[in-house]
Amino acid sequence: MIEKYLPRTIRILVFLLFTVSGIAKMFPLWAFEKQLVDLGLATWCSAPYFARFLIALEIAIGIAILQKHYLKKIIIPTALFLLIIFSIHLTIEMYRHGALNGNCGCFGQLIDMSPFEAFIKNMIMIGLLIYLYRTIPADEEKEQKFIYLILLMLSSLLFMFIFSPFSPCRQKINLEETIIKVDSAQNKQPSSASPEAAADIRKKTTPNKSVVSEPKKVTSRFAEYTTFENKHVTLDEGKKIICLFAAGCDHCIAVAKAICGLSKKDNFPHVYILFMDEETYLIPDFFKEMGCTIPYQVVDISKFWQLMGDNGNTPGVFYLWNGNIMKFYEGSGNNKFDLEGFQKIYGSTIK
Repeated sequence: MIEKYLPRTIRILVFLLFTVSGIAKMFPLWAFEKQLVDLGLATWCSAPYFARFLIALEIAIGIAILQKHYLKKIIIPTALFLLIIFSIHLTIEMYRHGALNGNCGCFGQLIDMSPFEAFIKNMIMIGLLIYLYRTIPADEEKEQKFIYLILLMLSSLLFMFIFSPFSPCRQKINLEETIIKVDSAQNKQPSSASPEAAADIRKKTTPNKSVVSEPKKVTSRFAEYTTFENKHVTLDEGKKIICLFAAGCDHCIAVAKAICGLSKKDNFPHVYILFMDEETYLIPDFFKEMGCTIPYQVVDISKFWQLMGDNGNTPGVFYLWNGNIMKFYEGSGNNKFDLEGFQKIYGSTIK
């Protein structure tokens, strides 16, 4: 009885593992693309293609395990190969960052799973697939039709590109611009990536607050964004707050609420939002929950992450003064947006 039903049960388990894993990576897809870029497996130009191909492959394998064509020659070996590659990656991640730290991304952002949990899951699935390979009768290898597998893979790819279309990558932008660090609490001399800008920035100390003189104007990574709500804007002139948000990001909404409250104060810099071109239909709900409306643009995903910079994550907040980056916050970790700290930094730049 067990020998009769166990192979069918294993097939169903493999089907669920691969299809759920693939589909979960689509919500949101940009997070999986960023993971591929962070791992060095793709650039932002190739990540949209690579991510969709990998997800389509997972879905195709999950469905193909339920049919009979080329199970022993192609389907099971391919599934084993992917699981072994993923397990090697998990082993490296456990060595670098710890077995229980972080989300492996095996099921995207929908299901958190530590590298160790994912590794154990893969080992179990590898064992089951090996058992399945050995139990497939020889007569099931007859009358194989490869066209079925081709059609299945093409259908999965077509589904991915129709479900989640994207704009081709454009030329990489220049991210080399001045970054000024202001620490009013410790009253240190601000540093800059530009010697000329550093020479022009002089901090003067008074009994109540520190003051930074106006820096020389430079061209920032945001210079090309000049139109917000049909109005011309020069982001590299004066003080500006540039927020890089994803409309479906809960952390972004939390930061947006804090920014909204600050924007109502006198003499606060103008705020502009650059939304990632993902789940843009959520933008009206984003502003509704934020509590106010801010001028915004939608930026394609590859350009969005180039603007964010290496290893950056949403939400991103840039405080610019004449194109110089006075402060940059990103993600929800050590460099996350700090309302109290930002108020001190902003206060130190009031002339």
